[in-house]
Amino acid sequence: MRIHIVSETQYMIKGNGVHTAFVDHVDLLKSKKDIEVVVNNEGSGDVIHCHTYGPYYFFKGLGYKGRRIHTVHVIPDSIKGSLPISAVLMPFVKWYLKQVYSYADVCIAISPMVEKAILELGAKTEVVRIFNPINIDKWKRTNENRKKGREFLGVSENDFVVLGVGQLQARKGVEDFIDVATSIPKARFVWAGGRPFKAMTEGISRIDARIENAPDNLQFTGMLELDQMPLIYAASDMMLFTSYQENCPLAPIEAAACGMPVVFRDIQEYKSLYNYSYLKAKTTNDFKMMTTQLLNDKIFYSNGLALSKQLVIQFDKDNIREKLMNIYARLIERVPNLYPSWM
Repeated sequence: MRIHIVSETQYMIKGNGVHTAFVDHVDLLKSKKDIEVVVNNEGSGDVIHCHTYGPYYFFKGLGYKGRRIHTVHVIPDSIKGSLPISAVLMPFVKWYLKQVYSYADVCIAISPMVEKAILELGAKTEVVRIFNPINIDKWKRTNENRKKGREFLGVSENDFVVLGVGQLQARKGVEDFIDVATSIPKARFVWAGGRPFKAMTEGISRIDARIENAPDNLQFTGMLELDQMPLIYAASDMMLFTSYQENCPLAPIEAAACGMPVVFRDIQEYKSLYNYSYLKAKTTNDFKMMTTQLLNDKIFYSNGLALSKQLVIQFDKDNIREKLMNIYARLIERVPNLYPSWM
């Protein structure tokens, strides 16, 4: 069995969760010697599995009819608070994503909300729900990573570091993160992430003004390479995940796997996604109060650690790999291999 994995993020700015999911997918399939894996232009396969939705996806899918798989990371609601004039763009976005989903023979919905969005668009495809996998060993905290991460950030061992991760856009709640940092000068706050879409980011002028006037206890790292993130997580003591809309976000589970409490925004997506309890906050004031409690209350902090340890169980990589392998085998058995050698 040979699996062809495709993602346009390999040729673009890589500071986003879709690229992380793509890299994790390649690593997951290559973790055992039972299949061959080819990536983008490395060759062809028995099945194609794509993570992005641009022209490259449609081109590389030629010759794979009946054996196309698309992991759906983006739904129409994803552009709200991400791109300017999202309301004007929405009809086109819905039409285009319906074509993307329908082009695949199987769409993998990474959360219940994603599955619902695919079905509501009326896409002609089979929908299978499989979560994004987490390789716990990759994100596990070590003393060496913590030391290197704190040196990189310029924080001392005694500093209590609160982490935020995501693109610098309204949807990710970066402005709320700034408000929390302003109200708790006793802690150090770090936001890791930049702007892969640059000027095409919603609220860019407003957010830039907020960043320019951010308090001294808050730093912005900008875009980081994926291999730097284990150091950033290890350097941190807790995470605030302030995003207003997500599907199956990787960052908070990576932070949980690193061994820290994670405070999520209390939104419907997580209620349907997570099987276990998690710390949550409805408002910016709630985020402030929970951060203060984690900073000062050791018992509450320990309870937060226990919740994080439990939360990652749902995203076990071996279980998810087995589900993927079953889909690949089923499509190969159903449709003969007709891919052209030039693809």
